[in-house]
Amino acid sequence: MRFGFSSNAFREHALAEAIDAVADAGYDGIEILLDDPHLYPAEADEAAVEHVLGLLDERGLAVSNCNAFMLSAVEPGERSRDAEYGRETEAFHHPSFVEPDAADRRTRVEHTEAALETAAALGAPHVSVPPGGPVPVGTSDEEATDQFVEGLRTVAERAEAVGVDVLVEPEPDLLVESSAEFLDLMERVDSPRVGCNFDAGHFFCVGEDPAELVETLEPHTRHYHLEDIPADRTHEHTQLGEGGMDIEGFLTAVEDSGYDGFVTVELYPYGDTAPETAREAMAYLRERGWA
Repeated sequence: MRFGFSSNAFREHALAEAIDAVADAGYDGIEILLDDPHLYPAEADEAAVEHVLGLLDERGLAVSNCNAFMLSAVEPGERSRDAEYGRETEAFHHPSFVEPDAADRRTRVEHTEAALETAAALGAPHVSVPPGGPVPVGTSDEEATDQFVEGLRTVAERAEAVGVDVLVEPEPDLLVESSAEFLDLMERVDSPRVGCNFDAGHFFCVGEDPAELVETLEPHTRHYHLEDIPADRTHEHTQLGEGGMDIEGFLTAVEDSGYDGFVTVELYPYGDTAPETAREAMAYLRERGWA
């Protein structure tokens, strides 16, 4: 397996700066944020994509994944995080696949379709997407699941057309949180282009053992995210080695599975220290013989 680092930690930097920093830190790949301020698909013309490909080639980096999970370029406003959800949610979760407004749901679908086109132009194998989104007050899980399945089936058609996988990433407090919920979802979405973006920390947060899940989800997993998480399982992406996860056990399970793709380190809360954070995460991996 190879290691990448997600550019979503570099939202205070231009994508060119993120590429340089990730390459300088010693990674083999970079996960490209398909959102502002990096490469927002709705505005990424052929020249922009060619520019990014040139930067990657100069630094010898592959695209480990395209991140279409975050969506800050379209902001639905405070109402979506307060009145309609009964709690504050991350702005980048919105608009989601399960918004109360059908037009908002369509915005997420269209963004994902455009992301698949951009990923194809980059030669990337897959894009990661949210697992539905926060379920609005007054919407049942069943109704939200129906909406998500409808949206996934639509984007799966585009994924099949362009030859890029769309990977659902289970996350705490969103529609699909656990491995069981993900597997239930897969029973309803019949496409070879839909799989799992296995985020180890997310599964740890909901009480599961990421190492034990590797084999369970292996038939669906095309890419892994890695971060540490506090021992109390609070959903806070934490520098490797500073939380309570058994990272060694998880990486051993991934290695034993025969996986030869990318494990991308995702530490987006560290925007103020992104270059240093990338270097420190790589130092952790190297010290333990993983990189």
